[in-house]
Amino acid sequence: MILTLDPVYWMFIIPCMIFAGIATAKTKGTFNKYAKVASSSRMTGAQAARQMLDRSGLQDVAINRTRGFLSDHYNPANRTLNLSPDVYDAQSLSAIGVACHEAGHALQHAHGYVPLQIRSAMVPVTQFSSWGAYVFIFLGMFIQSMGMIKLGVILFGIGFFFSVVTLPVEWDASARAKRQMVSDGIVQPSEAADAGKVLDAAFLTYVASAVTALMTLLYYLMRSGLLGGRDD
Repeated sequence: MILTLDPVYWMFIIPCMIFAGIATAKTKGTFNKYAKVASSSRMTGAQAARQMLDRSGLQDVAINRTRGFLSDHYNPANRTLNLSPDVYDAQSLSAIGVACHEAGHALQHAHGYVPLQIRSAMVPVTQFSSWGAYVFIFLGMFIQSMGMIKLGVILFGIGFFFSVVTLPVEWDASARAKRQMVSDGIVQPSEAADAGKVLDAAFLTYVASAVTALMTLLYYLMRSGLLGGRDD
């Protein structure tokens, strides 16, 4: 039987929560540190992203200001870069690093980068699986349907696969940003390493998400009896 308050669950999840907390704190700390360091070009994040996009032939990709702290993202559905105020308006190395990272996603989209295509295609089903997994597992427990429990576990598996696909997408976008920040004259080579530290820290949050998804999947595989024998 799968128990909602099973202490074994917390044995799986608490280390993941600690890892995620450390990754989030490191990302915020690194961003705040280099948010105080202005680039020699005096470009804002929006200007840096615009230059990177334009020099890559992506003049039709719009850049919008959005709300929230580090809420920056690229939307492949309408081909827009959406930058938070701390990135859009700031002239710091942090702002430039994050903005160019999001521009890197636009370049991936334009070049048909396969992992990005897979991730984009998975978004609708992943949005369903993120809550549907719990619904099917607990409903399966209630009516004692192993088939429904297995369906819930499969949905957890989809979420895990999505988090794994996200890793190369984010790593590649950062790699593109690090290269083009210098080649496009946005930052000096001596500044690129510090701008890249923000992106490296942010990548840890995606690793933490993937590890959490894996441990959650393993827990439900174990407790459903699909891994290591049935636990009734």
